[in-house]
Amino acid sequence: MSTTPNPEEIKQAILDGNAELAASFATSSLQSGLEPLQALTPFIEAIRHAGYLFDQGEFFLPQLLMSAKAMQAAMDLLFPDKAAASAHLSRGKVVAGTIQGDTHEIGKNLVCALLSANGFEVIDLGANVSLDRFIAATVDQKPDFLVLSALLTTTMVNQKKLIDMLTEQDLRKNVRVLVGGAPVTSDWAAEIGADGYAPDAARAVDLAVSLLEA
Repeated sequence: MSTTPNPEEIKQAILDGNAELAASFATSSLQSGLEPLQALTPFIEAIRHAGYLFDQGEFFLPQLLMSAKAMQAAMDLLFPDKAAASAHLSRGKVVAGTIQGDTHEIGKNLVCALLSANGFEVIDLGANVSLDRFIAATVDQKPDFLVLSALLTTTMVNQKKLIDMLTEQDLRKNVRVLVGGAPVTSDWAAEIGADGYAPDAARAVDLAVSLLEA
């Protein structure tokens, strides 16, 4: 039977973004006799610390994204059945994407990374996501949140179009819609009927948590 990995070593592997080492520690944890949920605890603490460091300005976006990838590598080993993992672990399910016509991803990637670090299951659809694809993901994934990013004034109108489509198809009542991006404001969010707006990634996480707890 293998020795249980040291939590500090696990933490460092996640902070270093070392996916191979994180996966190895996950395997060793299982081989030592720990149940997956027991083995997960130091990994969760590590990725949340990565989010804290980013919030404090001590971590940069590339580092946070690498930490998220290392965390995912460990999760894939601990919970090969992703549906079962989601049922046990997820704080909530998020479908995120940059709205149709817009190819900017950095802000959206940051929001996704921090949501993942705080226990949300995140399905990232990428950039230039068609409204129909958002609708299909809402139907198929049944998320708690849709997170819609727009970095251009010419594309932010598609946030409104999507919300209107959700309403027309009787899907709006089942999902909370959060909007963000450089030209987006709280007034715009209220105007289009979104559930909330956040000016940055850290506050997007706070908003999602507060809405779940409301």
